[in-house]
Amino acid sequence: MNNEQYEVEKDYQASMLCFRQMLESGKITQEEYEQIDTILLNKYRPLLGSLCSDIRLT
Repeated sequence: MNNEQYEVEKDYQASMLCFRQMLESGKITQEEYEQIDTILLNKYRPLLGSLCSDIRLT
């Protein structure tokens, strides 16, 4: 993983952490979370994040 790929992965994971906390606190629904994940996967194109995106948290 080069520096650029690392930065992309970091940005994706940091963004998803915020939305994961919103999901767990009930501020957004599972469906909204999945939509956000899809949008961010398309925006960032992370190497590792795309491997875990199909795993449901609840």
